[in-house]
Amino acid sequence: MSTYTPKNILITGAAGFIACHVANRLVRSYPDYKIVVLDKLDYCSNLKNLIPSQSSPNFKFVKGDIASADLVNYLLITESIDTIMHFAAQTHVDNSFGNSFEFTKNNIYGTHVLLEACKVTGQIRRFIHVSTDEVYGETDEDAVVGNHEASQLLPTNPYSATKAGAEMLVMAYGRSYGLPVITTRGNNVYGPNQFPEKLIPKFILLAMRGKPLPIHGDGCNVRSYLYCEDVAEAFEVVLHKGEVGHVYNIGTTKERRVIDVAQDICKLFNIDQDKNIQFVENRPFNDQRYFLDDQKLKNLGWSETTMWEEGLKKTIDWYKNNPDWWGDVSGALLPHPRMLMMPGGIERNLDGAEKYDSGSTKFSGKSNEAQTVAPASKTSNIPQKSPYKFLIYGRTGWIGGVLGKLCEKQGIPYEYGRGRLEDRSKLLADIKAVKPTHVFNAAGVTGRPNVDWCESHKPETIRTNVAGTLNLADVCREHGLLMMNFATGCIFEYDAAHPEGSGIGFKEEDTPNFAGSFYSKTKAMVEDLLKNYDNVCTLRVRMPISSDLSNPRNFITKISRYNKVVNIPNSMTILDELLPISIEMAKRNLKGIWNFTNPGVVSHNEILEMYKKYIDPAFTYANFTVEEQAKVIVAARSNNEMDASKLKKEFPELLSIKESLIKCVFEPNKKTSA
Repeated sequence: MSTYTPKNILITGAAGFIACHVANRLVRSYPDYKIVVLDKLDYCSNLKNLIPSQSSPNFKFVKGDIASADLVNYLLITESIDTIMHFAAQTHVDNSFGNSFEFTKNNIYGTHVLLEACKVTGQIRRFIHVSTDEVYGETDEDAVVGNHEASQLLPTNPYSATKAGAEMLVMAYGRSYGLPVITTRGNNVYGPNQFPEKLIPKFILLAMRGKPLPIHGDGCNVRSYLYCEDVAEAFEVVLHKGEVGHVYNIGTTKERRVIDVAQDICKLFNIDQDKNIQFVENRPFNDQRYFLDDQKLKNLGWSETTMWEEGLKKTIDWYKNNPDWWGDVSGALLPHPRMLMMPGGIERNLDGAEKYDSGSTKFSGKSNEAQTVAPASKTSNIPQKSPYKFLIYGRTGWIGGVLGKLCEKQGIPYEYGRGRLEDRSKLLADIKAVKPTHVFNAAGVTGRPNVDWCESHKPETIRTNVAGTLNLADVCREHGLLMMNFATGCIFEYDAAHPEGSGIGFKEEDTPNFAGSFYSKTKAMVEDLLKNYDNVCTLRVRMPISSDLSNPRNFITKISRYNKVVNIPNSMTILDELLPISIEMAKRNLKGIWNFTNPGVVSHNEILEMYKKYIDPAFTYANFTVEEQAKVIVAARSNNEMDASKLKKEFPELLSIKESLIKCVFEPNKKTSA
């Protein structure tokens, strides 16, 4: 058996979980090898993971993206890289269902950039590509022999599909250009330093916080788990003994159901599993079993040495000793985490670690060896470019203004449209100048100060709400752009099929039945016409509320200033929670009609009672009937319940209306001892 001895190794994604253990192991065990780490510091990466290597003279860190061809080529040449161990990837399956293009960009395109750089430089002696057992797809439940390296690839989710696609590129570059490639496919890995979106660290942190452990489906899905140090040793073996052109499974024959994992964690925390395990909705497709034949790797001399009980206890001890390693991970601990909900960015990743100054060339800690070697003119001081650019209409409106602030917060480039919606030439000029990836329409006539204004200004209302909206949709369609259109749910009213208090809400496909105001007529009319455009996502907002209680457009602000209010339960929209979701919906390119409200209903009186409890105990209010209200308003008002189950299914973390009111509005504004 021949052995390979590298000199200068580039490890991608080594501020992440598995690769950090591999990098730290190689730095520690092989002082003659130079280890260069390339990582863009995504939400699941952390520089603290590399602290064991930071002061070593044979270690360098580079902040950068594998998708940057200039950077990759520069590194290969200037660092005389002869070996690449390619770990960098988006890996969380739940995220791939809602953000699959990011997986394609990172996992396939990023891999392609690396391969092309290897071809161009012609100096690579080993390219080790890290794949996953999920590319095989489901293993039959009764199979006694696992998938071997020559098994057919049958991925079942966007994540595993992108990993299989990357493998095909690796294989093609091996065959077409003679690139010395090796591929690994591994079982699940667990241990210290893992970001808690994954099952085991999530369960551990939830148990530490006294919260239930959520299990997708019935918990009978079977998985195999390897301890991180055993896996790091496996990569050490593959690096030195793996044969070019071959694939190696890194696995274990010891399988466990998800429910078994949860029960074992409950036992080690000495908590009641019946009370602390919670079954939740399954993800869109959840493979029942992955099972590998790992004999080929064992023939190279590797074997699993850490038993489950020992590895799990070590992992729990590490998280107990490092509870704040990742900072705020509340979004990751949800039953169905999404990238939107996960705090990320360089600031959090560096918190508590040896600080890294992206404008300098080294860690500001003791070592001068952990250097960034990217060419300054192209990569050092240039922030990562956002793949999105939004064009927003409705700058002076409430929703349009908040959208701009959210874009700033998320680092998304945006500009407000200058043209009026009814002026097609101006819309075309906006698109030509801005070159957006998505268009948000938050413009519209709702009335000054309320919808009664529309009754006496019908042409103006039609011009913006109908003609202007259709004009923008048509221009966007011509340019292949998705239009996120903020509409209204005030096109329905309680009826015999949807009686007040029944819990039966109007669905997206229901025909509008409320025509009590001209405003609502125009919104129902344009919504129906927009169904003919396949590039529109219509978001039905109702009685919008935000934490800004000084805003006169805020529903709470309005009713707290009325002399009298009607007391009718309604669906409503908490903007603090739902506007960030609208941005995520744009990223996912979602289309069609969506009831854009929090699940459930809340009455005027219930809101005002919360106002008294949290804001002003001396506040008083009075009620009057719908008939009495009709005497002081011009146009009738819509009252209804919207069925938000479609939105809840796409965003399981969405709070009910009353929960969201307390968390997003009243708690932040609390002035009493409530």
